[in-house]
Amino acid sequence: MQGEERRQILVEADGEGLPLMDMGSCKQKDPDLCDYVLVADHATLRNPRQARQQHRFLEDLRKKGFQYKVKEDQEKVFFGIRADKEVFDLYRTLLMEPEGPAPRVQLAGPTTVPATTRIRIVNFILNSKTAAGDTFHDLVKDRVFETKFPLHEGEEDLKKKWAQWRQMFREQPVDDIRKYFGEKVALYFAWLGWYTYMLVPAAVAGLIIFLSGFSLFDASQISKEICEARDIFMCPRGDHSRKYQRLSDTCTFAKLTHLFDNEGTVLFAIFMALWATVFLEIWKRQRARVVLHWDLYGWDEDQEEVALELINCPDYKLQLHQHSYLRSTIILILSLFMICLMIGMAHVLVVYRVLAAAAFSNSALPFLEEQVTTAVVVTGALVHYVIILILTKINKCVALKLCDFEKPRTFSERESKFTVKFFTLQFFAHFSSLVYIAFILGRINGHPGKSVRLAGLWKLEECHLSGCMMDLFVQMAIIMGLKQTLSNCMEYLGPWLAYKYRSMRGRESRDPELRDWQRNYHLNPVNTFSLFDEFMEMMIQYGFTTIFVAAFPLAPLLALFSNLVEIRLDAIKMVRLQRRLVPRKAKDIGTWLQVLETIGVLAVIANGMVIAFTSEFIPRVVYKYRYGPCRQGARPAVDCLTGYINHSLSVFHTKDFQHPVKMEGSENITECRYRDYRNPLDYNFSEQFWVLLAIRLAFLILFEHVALCIKLVAAWFVPDVPQSVKNKVLEEKYKRLREKIPKSTDV
Repeated sequence: MQGEERRQILVEADGEGLPLMDMGSCKQKDPDLCDYVLVADHATLRNPRQARQQHRFLEDLRKKGFQYKVKEDQEKVFFGIRADKEVFDLYRTLLMEPEGPAPRVQLAGPTTVPATTRIRIVNFILNSKTAAGDTFHDLVKDRVFETKFPLHEGEEDLKKKWAQWRQMFREQPVDDIRKYFGEKVALYFAWLGWYTYMLVPAAVAGLIIFLSGFSLFDASQISKEICEARDIFMCPRGDHSRKYQRLSDTCTFAKLTHLFDNEGTVLFAIFMALWATVFLEIWKRQRARVVLHWDLYGWDEDQEEVALELINCPDYKLQLHQHSYLRSTIILILSLFMICLMIGMAHVLVVYRVLAAAAFSNSALPFLEEQVTTAVVVTGALVHYVIILILTKINKCVALKLCDFEKPRTFSERESKFTVKFFTLQFFAHFSSLVYIAFILGRINGHPGKSVRLAGLWKLEECHLSGCMMDLFVQMAIIMGLKQTLSNCMEYLGPWLAYKYRSMRGRESRDPELRDWQRNYHLNPVNTFSLFDEFMEMMIQYGFTTIFVAAFPLAPLLALFSNLVEIRLDAIKMVRLQRRLVPRKAKDIGTWLQVLETIGVLAVIANGMVIAFTSEFIPRVVYKYRYGPCRQGARPAVDCLTGYINHSLSVFHTKDFQHPVKMEGSENITECRYRDYRNPLDYNFSEQFWVLLAIRLAFLILFEHVALCIKLVAAWFVPDVPQSVKNKVLEEKYKRLREKIPKSTDV
């Protein structure tokens, strides 16, 4: 259909008003610069209903002070939108506060409205309801429009100084990022840069703890005893095991376990608790300086949103804060149900590991038969990673539905509530299996001859012969490694391939302006979750870096390497591969700060429990001073842990197996050993078990109180706001009050 025929349809579709194609160009000093571009398919021009809706929407914008122009290519229709100066003058008038706590821009003369402000206001108006009651989102659902986006303009400096791999080790131009993407994005990169910088001491400390284990690789008394215990046979740990295994066969794993389960683990866990506090406190100081520099110290988000509503509709009625106990109760119940479901997924992993152990034991591959436990741990971690990917999509949908049900008052309030709900679900999805491995695996299995079975058929999985710390270490290493490598690869390759594919599909126009619109259209779309997803990714990584770090001291090092890549990856993605994000004003990172503080507290609790119940630290110390050769004083000629292995393994008489099975080489074996503290006669818990349990609980309480006290002292010692910032704000208030004195005395 020709252009004249399309124009006729658009005129007749509404019956009155100006033809859509006759609007001409945006009348402005620089007519090539539009604030926003709307895109529709050519088919909408041939559909009278869709053409009428388009015309009505654009006419509504014109009445609000917008101008637009239309350009076409072979497939799409592009509408360039530009807001008149009066729209922004009203915004500046509403938000000019001469009595605010921070300096404000005065209206002494004409000033240029920043591009970020223009885009933010135009986006708000485009997303608001029209006179007909439709929103742009509704029109997209009806296929009246396809999408909308602000244009990338003036991003060349960011491409050179920031969005390049060669700039990986250079400081980020946070002010330039703010001028182009707004304060919200700039604060994200400022926080991410500071987090990466602070990871350096944590990574160095973790590496020292790990390497200190290497220095004692062959010197550990425990490793020596395990490697020399050729006459000690371990009981079969599962139905897949058909032979007694010599303890000396686990020599290599025992040495590897000592790399991260050694005397420095406790000090490193306390150090990380202090590190998390110092990191947050100094970030608060950094944020205060940055926000004061941006003249946003006294900025109020509620006032901003009310001003935007009034600009869009002068008759806007204020929405008051409301609270419904019924809604809150329903949301709490549904949230608890979802949390239980997330915890239930950990049980799915338990079932998988039990069934996988049975399957691998009957495998035709000799390697799998000999390394059943290792194969189960590795594949279990891979399955957990896949489950996390699936649950992430489910959790996002559930959190959105819960937010919609709660009916938040504003977008910022909705974002805050969504953050809390989504992070809570994601936390349980990521860490439920780690909690199971750290604190449940191997502790509810019973003992040889009387094992707890799943559905009465399959014996529950047990920890590795070298201890549960090895299982936890492997699980952490695989999940964190996959998240840092595969996720980053997909995060870059996905948008890059999509952009190349979209670019090859269409032909470039000879019109420079239309060609620029086409280039922006071919970039990957963004949405309100684009920056949110980046924050969530970093929060989960921060959780892995601090929670259970006692079992995986290399976590900060992996996070450091990942973040160096992540910063440039996000920069390249935002500047080169994605459409321009809608700038948003902010003076902090919002609810994410409370999330970080919560993770810090959880890290203290989790690491204390790992050291107390998963690590061999407490049993070693108790043996050293209560049962070992040094219990009556140090003996230089004897290692204080001599005999620890024999002490920590319980005895089981092979004649007591309920269903004896003929095992390879079992003719001369009358007893086997297993990891537990039980009496050799009735297999009940021994005195050592109860002594250890009491000391573990006492250590946990002591560790948590000491670590939390250190966090509180550090938080008190480092003020959230620097004195220079407080003084600057105080001076501004003083100047304003001084300026008012002559006016008041003249009256």
